[in-house]
Amino acid sequence: MRYEKVCNGTFIERPNRFIAKVVIDGKEETVHVKNTGRCRELLVPGAEVYMEDFEGRMGKRKLRYSLIAVKKGNLLINMDSQAPNYVVEEALTDGRIKPPGMGKLTCIKREKTFGDSRYDFYLEDEEGRKGWMEVKGVTLEDNGICRFPDAPTQRGKKHINGLAKAVEMGYTCQVVFVIQMNGMKSFEPNDATDLDFGDALREASSCGVSVLAYDCIVEPDSLQINSQIKVEKIENIC
Repeated sequence: MRYEKVCNGTFIERPNRFIAKVVIDGKEETVHVKNTGRCRELLVPGAEVYMEDFEGRMGKRKLRYSLIAVKKGNLLINMDSQAPNYVVEEALTDGRIKPPGMGKLTCIKREKTFGDSRYDFYLEDEEGRKGWMEVKGVTLEDNGICRFPDAPTQRGKKHINGLAKAVEMGYTCQVVFVIQMNGMKSFEPNDATDLDFGDALREASSCGVSVLAYDCIVEPDSLQINSQIKVEKIENIC
């Protein structure tokens, strides 16, 4: 995926989950933050950040800029929470992501409901197999090891439990962790922050849910699925 117009600036503060104060071209601006997660290790005063500029195409927007990426040392991290679904759809469409247990896909549908949850993708292949896929964006990194979540998530646990039930009903299911940065060593559930989520992920894996992780090629104006990376602390991985 590609952003139309990108500029950089310097992060000052984040008054709430939805906005940040950023200096752009020497002027302090209020910008929309496209990630409501904590991101405390990323959005620190003085950090170099990148915004998509909507000048000339504001529509119903109130703020001209949306914060989409941040520099953490020499590492550029995309923190647009909507981006993982877009890049996974692109990778499913062109075959760079091949869901385990499924052949050539003939149907890829976004945001479909199963049971009492809405999942990111409903899939069908040429053999008539049907599946569900949930996508989680990952921005938390420590020495090349990426973790999810960065805060407790009951909703995430609910999604994982639902996928396990779907497998019991004959569906092929995957959870895909999109690492919104490049060159990472591995991914693992963040048990220190949310052990319940980690346990749910391990249980789902033992039931047949595929647990996958991919890093990304990140540029200030684009994001693209790159390579599958190793998943740790999960048993029975496909």
